[in-house]
Amino acid sequence: MSRHKRDEALEEDEPKLDISSLIDATFLLLIYFLVTTTIVPREQDVPMTLPAAAPSETPPEIEPKLIKIDANGAIFVGSGASQIPMDSDAENRDVPMLYEDLKSYADAAKSASTEPLVQIYVDGGAKQQRVIDVLNALTGVEISKVTFTDLVDP
Repeated sequence: MSRHKRDEALEEDEPKLDISSLIDATFLLLIYFLVTTTIVPREQDVPMTLPAAAPSETPPEIEPKLIKIDANGAIFVGSGASQIPMDSDAENRDVPMLYEDLKSYADAAKSASTEPLVQIYVDGGAKQQRVIDVLNALTGVEISKVTFTDLVDP
């Protein structure tokens, strides 16, 4: 019988792992990260009409607007000597100058009863976020016919 009591005493002396304080610390960290998280503005749904596999037989009724995004994130409208600089601050997600230019282009196209068409040239070194900013501006003025091109001289 004394042997039985000795076994019970050994079982009680075994260390136990109390993880309740670890769970408390985990929940405190979770709450901390939830409170300190910065909320990024939600991207817009971009309902774009992609071009067909083969080029169209008929030319577009309105001259397409060319938007160029260079490696530094600067945005230009037009090509060649008629290229107009728009928003050059790549850190600013808003593109007010481009938005106003696209708004007047979309209004002119709709008054001519045609659908506006935009071609985008993106330099290989440009950040993809800048492309999304341009697509958000296009969505904001309800332009859905967009083509990405590589036929523009940088």
